[in-house]
This record gives sequence, structure tokens and C-alpha cells, in this order.
Amino acid sequence: MAAAARGTGVCARGTVASVRGAATSARGTASSARGTVASAPETAGGTWGTAGGTRGTAGAITPRVMDVTDSAAVTALVDDVVREHGALDLLVNVAGILRTAPVAELTDADWAETFAVNTTGVFHTSRAAAAHMTARGSGCIVTVASNAAGIPRTGMAAYAASKAAATMFTKCLGLEIARSGVRCNVVAPGSTDTAMQRALWPEGHQDVPRSVIDGDPATYRTGIPLGRIAAPQDVAEAVLFLASERARHVTLQELYVDGGATLR
Repeated sequence: MAAAARGTGVCARGTVASVRGAATSARGTASSARGTVASAPETAGGTWGTAGGTRGTAGAITPRVMDVTDSAAVTALVDDVVREHGALDLLVNVAGILRTAPVAELTDADWAETFAVNTTGVFHTSRAAAAHMTARGSGCIVTVASNAAGIPRTGMAAYAASKAAATMFTKCLGLEIARSGVRCNVVAPGSTDTAMQRALWPEGHQDVPRSVIDGDPATYRTGIPLGRIAAPQDVAEAVLFLASERARHVTLQELYVDGGATLR
């Protein structure tokens, strides 16, 4: 299963699907909630194949396009996956956009579009997937939120609030459907080496700015105790754990993957 700081995934029986998209810029350029869904069968050894082939040998990949802000499109795609494969085992919510600005400078459009993707998108996909999972009596939903949902950040009010809402939504959903055998958990990454993270760096920077590692007292931001930012694979491994049988008794939990940056 391909997992990154951005994207959404659905997994049918023996099939992993990842929606990658939501191209975003910290400087307020146009963002999109559209993404490509790539499905790949589970490998013979029971390990989820990845689009990059980094965990086992991935099977056939079927690309699709979906807009998580479009409720009807989400429902149609999930229904189609179930018709094609017979069941739905896993949903991974990772689609997201970032609009940074002080609250006084945030536009109505920035606020609405951030919530449309980061929060309402999670609602659309989770509702559609949960309907099939509860009927079957098993399944797993993982929402990739952000450590910004648990610690204030200057200039990130819309993003942090949207991720906090998605986090609590996922936990509430998990409580409602736990008796149906469906688990719902959250992965909360910190700074991760993605296009979204690099858009926050000073123009021309190829290496991680020291302020990301050491923190920035001027903006009240702590550093990262482990001394590095995460790789996308670090986040993917956390998702894979929560999606696996090793986490069969884990639900309503929030797993921080931020190198200790939130000091929790």
C-alpha cells in the first residue's frame, strides 16, 4: 500500500487502493482534492503490496480518479470496488491540502476548501466504506491526520482545525461501529519529507532547514527530539501496523509519528 502524507486509500478483499492527490502549496496556489486510486492485490505472504514495490511484490495496479469532496463520486467508487472484489477490508484517509496564513488573513475560500478536503473528504470516504464494513462485520479505517491537530501552530489554524475535526470524527465513528467488528484509528505525522513539507521551506532549499529540526522559538514551535524529519515510509509503516492483525485489539487510538515533536 502506498502511503504518504497526502492521499486516500481503500482496500478491498486482497486489494489495496491508494488515492494520491490533493496537490498543495503553502503559498496558497491552487490545490486539488482529486487523486489517482491504485489498487494492488495482497501478496501471497499476506503482506500488502505497495505501488512502489517496497513491501513484497505488488500485484496488478488499477488506477482510478476520484474527488474526495464529491460525495456521490466517493460512494460510487467504493460501491464499484466492492462489486469488483466482493468486500472492503481497509480504508486509509490521507488526502489533504494546506493553506497557511494568520487567521486575520485567511480567506473564506481557504477555510472552506481546507475543510472540504481534510475533514468532509474523510466523512465522505469513511461513511461509504463503513456501510460495507459494518454489513460484513469486519474492516479497518485509518485516518492520517497530523500532529498539528494536537498542538497549536501559528499560521496553520485552518489546517490544524481541519485535522483535529477529522481525528475526532474518526474516533466517534470508531465508537459507533466497534460492535460491528470495525476498527478506526488515527496516525498523526509530524514534519515528513513530502512536497507539502518542502513547500514550507525557504525557496531553493533542498536540505531540511535547521529550524524544522531545532524548533523556532519565534513561532513557539518545538523541535524534533529524534533529530530528523520523517520519511513517508515511517508514516506508511504506522498505517500498515494499524491495518494489520497485529493491531486487531486496537481501536479509537491516535498514533503520533513525529519524532517526539509534540512531546507526548
